[in-house]
This record gives sequence, C-alpha cells and structure tokens, in this order.
Amino acid sequence: MSTALEIANAIRMLSLVEREKLIQDLPALLPELDGDLAWSRIIDDARPRTGLTAMLDEVEADYKANPAAFPEINLGVDWQP
Repeated sequence: MSTALEIANAIRMLSLVEREKLIQDLPALLPELDGDLAWSRIIDDARPRTGLTAMLDEVEADYKANPAAFPEINLGVDWQP
C-alpha cells in the first residue's frame, strides 16, 4: 500500500474484530499516538507562544488580584502535585 487513502480503504474493509485488534496495535505502530510523547513534544517545544503567554499572564494577574474569583476544582480524586 502506497498512500494513506489506500490504507484507509483497507482499514474500512477489515472485520469488526480485526479493526478492534488494529485499535489495540496502533500505539505500537504509530508511537506518536502516545499521549505522554505528545505532551513531551508540546512541553519541549521552544517556539514562542506570545498569545498564550499573554493570556496566561493575564489570568495569573487576575488570580493574584482576586483568588476568590477562581473556585477550587474538585476532580473527585486525591491528587497531589
């Protein structure tokens, strides 16, 4: 198979059982699907994000000025940094 379209068509022709097996195998076939790896790429990306930085600076300033305006979120788990 030489193109993504051919691969997609071949996947569509798989039985449900074969497609479910493929779903399980995809992280090994495509390591970029690994969530930890994706977050590592984002964290290690040195490109400036001026818009995001400005927004986070604004949120941080708002929080420092009025922390009560930011209610604590309870995720229902005992998580500690």
